Amino acid sequence: MKNSYLLLSLLVSFFSFAQIRGTITDNKGIPLSLVTILEENTYNGTSSNEQGNYELNIKKTGKHTIVFQYLGFKTQKINLTIDNFPFIQNIKLAEENLSLSEVLINSKDNPANAVIRQAIASKKENSEKTARFKADFYSRGIFKVKDLPKKILGQKVGDLNGAVDSTGTGIIYLSETVSKIIFEKPDNLKERIIASKVSGDNKGFSYNTARSTIYDFYDNTLDFDSKIISPIADNAFNYYKYKLEGTFQDENNLMINKIKVIAKRDAEPVFEGYIYIVEDSWAIYALDLDIKGYRMHQEFVDVMKLRQNFSYNKNNKIWAKNTQSLEFTAGIFGIKFNGKFSYVYSNYEFEKAFVKKIFTNEIVSFEDNSNKKDTFFWNKIRPIPLTIEENTDYIKKDSVHTVRNSKTYLDSIDKKGNKFKIFSPITGYHWKNSSQKKSFNYDGLLNLSSLSFNTLQGWNLDSGFSFRDWAAEEEKGKTTSISTKFNYGFSDDRLRATADYYHRFNNQNYATLTVFGGSKVNQFNPEEPITSFINTVSTLFFKDNYMKLYNKEFAGATYGQDVGNNFYFKGTLEYQQRKPLFNTTDYTFIKSDDIYSSNNPLLPEENLIPAFEQHHLTKAAVFAKINFGNKYISRPDGKLNIRNYDYPTLTFGYENAFASNESKYEYQLITGQVRYDFDAGNKGTLGINLKAGTFIHGDNISFVDYKHFNGNRTHMGTSARYLNVFNLMPYYSNSTNKSYFEAHLEHNDKGYIMNKIPLLNKLNSTLVLGFHSLAVPDRKPYTEFTVGLDNLGFGKLKVFRLDYVHSLQNGIQENGVVFGLKILNVLE
Repeated sequence: MKNSYLLLSLLVSFFSFAQIRGTITDNKGIPLSLVTILEENTYNGTSSNEQGNYELNIKKTGKHTIVFQYLGFKTQKINLTIDNFPFIQNIKLAEENLSLSEVLINSKDNPANAVIRQAIASKKENSEKTARFKADFYSRGIFKVKDLPKKILGQKVGDLNGAVDSTGTGIIYLSETVSKIIFEKPDNLKERIIASKVSGDNKGFSYNTARSTIYDFYDNTLDFDSKIISPIADNAFNYYKYKLEGTFQDENNLMINKIKVIAKRDAEPVFEGYIYIVEDSWAIYALDLDIKGYRMHQEFVDVMKLRQNFSYNKNNKIWAKNTQSLEFTAGIFGIKFNGKFSYVYSNYEFEKAFVKKIFTNEIVSFEDNSNKKDTFFWNKIRPIPLTIEENTDYIKKDSVHTVRNSKTYLDSIDKKGNKFKIFSPITGYHWKNSSQKKSFNYDGLLNLSSLSFNTLQGWNLDSGFSFRDWAAEEEKGKTTSISTKFNYGFSDDRLRATADYYHRFNNQNYATLTVFGGSKVNQFNPEEPITSFINTVSTLFFKDNYMKLYNKEFAGATYGQDVGNNFYFKGTLEYQQRKPLFNTTDYTFIKSDDIYSSNNPLLPEENLIPAFEQHHLTKAAVFAKINFGNKYISRPDGKLNIRNYDYPTLTFGYENAFASNESKYEYQLITGQVRYDFDAGNKGTLGINLKAGTFIHGDNISFVDYKHFNGNRTHMGTSARYLNVFNLMPYYSNSTNKSYFEAHLEHNDKGYIMNKIPLLNKLNSTLVLGFHSLAVPDRKPYTEFTVGLDNLGFGKLKVFRLDYVHSLQNGIQENGVVFGLKILNVLE
C-alpha cells in the first residue's frame, strides 16, 4: 500500500501543471544537480535536484527561450515552442573549455589579482543594483543522521518518530517554505510565508525563512557565527591568494573569469574554492566555496559548502542571485550528520526606493492555513522537484505521524511506559497521558544525580513530584505545571520542602505567573557564584567550603510578560523568614589537620558567631529589561523576538524590603545594568557588562540583603564568558550595603591575532583579554586583568579555556590561573 501511495504521488507530480520538466545529465549520462534553469531575460528560474530532475513553471504556452547554466559546463540556450503542458525537455550539458590567452600567461602581474582588484573596486556599484527588491522565495532543508546510538547518556533515543532505522540512519528533518519577500540592504526584510511544510508534522511550521539565507559576498565579511572574509573584501589580499583557472563565454557572449580562491593561512576565517567574475562589469557570476569547520570555530562541522548562481537580465542589466545551496557534513562521538538547504529566488522586482514604513519590526509572518496546503499545491509551486528519498520521507512520516498521534497508539504506548515497577519508589516513576497531554513525574528516593555535599547538611539529595498540563499549548501556548522538591541533609538531619505553581498564559507576550513557597538553604549571594558540584569537590578533596548558606522559609509570587517586542517586565512579592546555619560535619575525603572555615562569611574563623540574627521581612521587587530595535517573527505557534545586537541591553530594578520584625532590616535598592557586545568584524567581539546600584536606608540591614559579587577561589571557570565574575576575588570580601559600580570587559579576537602566530595557530584557539573592576565605598577598587586562550581542546571537543589573572586591591597583588571547563554549568 505504501508503494502505491508513493507511485501515485510521483505520477501526480509528473503529469500536472504548467511546467517544463526533464532530466539534466552530462555527456556520460550522469545526472547533474544544482543546474540553474531560467527563462531568458526574466527572473523566473529553478534548479535541478540531486537526481538531475528539474521543473520550471511557465504561465502560458507559445515560444520560450530556456537557459541551462551549470558551473564547469557550457551554458545551453534552447528555443522551445510549447503547445501544451507538461512539456518534457531533457538536456545533456558538455564540459566548458576554459582558455588562457598568451597575454595573460606572460603577464608579470598575476592576472587573477587584476580581476579581483577590479571586482573590489566595483563592489559598491554592483551591490547597489540589487540593494532593494521584491521576489518570490523558496527554501528546502534536509538534515540526515548516520550511526545514531540507541542511547545517549543512558537515555533511550528511539527511532525519532520513524526518522531513523535500526542502524541509526535516516532523515531527521525535512521542511519547505514558499514566501514573498521584500528586502533592502543591509538587513531590512519583510517576509510573508505562503506555504510551510514539515515532514512528519502536519500541523508544523517550518523555521526555514529568507532571514537566514542572506549571504552577500559584496560585504566584507559573512556571518557564520564567526566573521568569514569575503574573497572580494576590501582587505581580501591580506587573507587570500588567487589563480586564474581560465575564461569562457556565457550565453550572452560575456567573458567569465574562473578564479581559484586559496587561503594564505590555514587557520584564518576564510573560504576556499572558486569565484566567477564577469569581465567589464566585474559582477559576481557564481560562487562555489567551502568553509572548514575549524575556521568558523565550529569543530563539530567538517566542511560547509556554499554555492550561489546569478542570472543576467538584458533589460535591466542586473546580475541577480537566482539559486543558492548550503551543504554541510559534521560529526562527533562517532555520530555523523549531513544536511543541505536549497534556495530559489525568482520573479524579482527591483526598486530604486521603497515607500516609507514598508519595513516594520515584524520581519516574518504566516498566511492563514499556510501549513495545510495539499500535495497538488506543492507540486504546482515547488521549483525544485523532490528526490525519491524526499518524497518517500514525506509519505512515510505522514503515515507514521497519523498512526503515532492516534489515541489508540498513544494510549498503548502510555500503558506500557506507565507500568509501576517494584523498584519505582526508589528509582522514580513517570506517568503520561499523551492524548490528554498531561504528565506526572516522581524523582525517586535515590535520586543520585542530585547528590551533593556541604558542611551544613553533609551529604544531601533531592526528590520530588511534578505535574504538567500542556493541552492548550499548541493553539494558544498555555501550559501549567505544579512541582514539589524535597531536600534531605543527612548531617543536620532535616527535611526541607518547596513547591511551585507555574502557568504561562499565551505564546504571544509569554505572560507567566509563578507561585512558590517552602523551606530551603540559600547561598548568601542569590546569583550562586559557586555550584554544588564545584563546592562538593573543593570541600571533600581540598577542605575548602566556599559555599555559605542560610535557611530561608518563604512564600511569594512572580508575574512577568513581554510588553511589545522591546520591553520585558517582571514583578515579585515574597515573604521571607531567615535563620543562620552552622557547620554540622567535618567529613572529608582527605586526611588533614585543617579545619573547615565557619559558615559566617565575615568571620571565617568563628564557628559559633552567626552572620546575622534570625528575622523576617517582606520584599517587593520590579525588574525591567529593554532591548532596542528588536524585530520579531509572527508564527501561528508563537511570537519570536529577534534581538538587535547593534544596541545594548538595559535592565533596571527596584527592591523594597518592608514589614520586617525590626525596622532596621527595611531598605530600598535601585539597580541598573548595561550589556553590550561590540562587533569588530573579523577582529572579534568586545563584551561589556556594566552594573551599578545604591541602597536607601541600608545602614543596618541584614548581611543576607547586602549586594554580593560573584567571586571565585576555586580556579575553575564554568561559563563560556567571564562577563559576570571576578576570578580571584574572595566571595564576600567586597559585599556592600551602600552603593557599587561593577565593570566587566572581555575581548575575544575570534582568531584574528592567534591565527597569525606560528605554532600557536595550530591550536585553532582564540585570544581573550579581560578587564574587571569593582568600586564600593570605604575601600579601594578591586581590579583584575586577564589574558587567556579559549576554544582549547582535543579534536572536535573544544570545551576548555585557560586564563592568567592578575588582581589588585589595597596594595595587595595576586596572580593565578583559571581553568575553564564550559560543560560544568550543564552538570547543575
